[in-house]
Amino acid sequence: MKVLFLVQKEQRAILDRLYDGVAANCECDTRWLSSDEQGNLRRYFKQHVQVDQYQRIILFLRFKKELKQIAFIKRIPNLVILEHDAYQNYIPCKYTGKFSKYYRQLPWARVISSGAVVTRRLQAEGVDAVFVPKGYDQALLSNLQQPRDIELGFIGSTKSVAYSQRKELLEQLAKTENLLVTRTNSGQDYLNTLNRIRFFVSADIGMGEYMIKNFEAMACGCVLLAYDHGTEESQALGLLDMQNVVLYRNLEELQQKLQLLRTNTVLADQIAAAGQQLAEQQFSFANIGKKIVQALQPPLRPQPAPSMWSRLCSVLGY
Repeated sequence: MKVLFLVQKEQRAILDRLYDGVAANCECDTRWLSSDEQGNLRRYFKQHVQVDQYQRIILFLRFKKELKQIAFIKRIPNLVILEHDAYQNYIPCKYTGKFSKYYRQLPWARVISSGAVVTRRLQAEGVDAVFVPKGYDQALLSNLQQPRDIELGFIGSTKSVAYSQRKELLEQLAKTENLLVTRTNSGQDYLNTLNRIRFFVSADIGMGEYMIKNFEAMACGCVLLAYDHGTEESQALGLLDMQNVVLYRNLEELQQKLQLLRTNTVLADQIAAAGQQLAEQQFSFANIGKKIVQALQPPLRPQPAPSMWSRLCSVLGY
């Protein structure tokens, strides 16, 4: 199967190993599109793409740019959409319901979603949706087996409106705990800081699925304290509370489990080791790339023949 994989140029540092994982499992033509190219797919395809060369064409682009180009995207054959942000369809934000509206106009396209519950809900709406979780860059992140001098920490942003609940929980936790909340440069600085943290507090509250940061912390040997997104989501990932992860639903439960693990260091070590093993076996970008290619294999739904008007526009270059 020959695949055209169109991705965001600005995310290269973060996701290049994911793209490598896809390319390792199929004949893949990966192209990194600039913001300008993403904003005018009609022009990009006209100048650079012969669609009949590919059995699958994957879009992994900015959703807001795709949304404005539905008339052209409808004409792309063998279409697959890879989407890591479709959870926003079901939470209060500026994109609430917009993913559903978008996919309704593309009923023949396959959507690869990174949330198990999101995937099920899209399927219930008639979308050809497949679940493949997020993962981590196995070439960058690993357990360095070094002493951990930061007991409790979080690395990431709290400034966006989307992270308001994250910010609130971390601020409340910091009132009673010596919690480090910081940001780092990507790459070696991020790796080194993760490897200094004993207990990593993940606070993806209100998002409905587990973000990349969870798998990164697990891979680096942290004890992951993760906000619980429910049984269905956790089971789909193999997350087992107090076995390979520490799940909490509120600040009080987080504090209680943290105190337990401080007194039972053997259990804390076992959870960290089991979490690291799970991440390495299931969530490396090498493995996630393989799962994405597997999701491409089943036949797509039939795409209606283009209308006479669409064919005329194509001939005229519109």
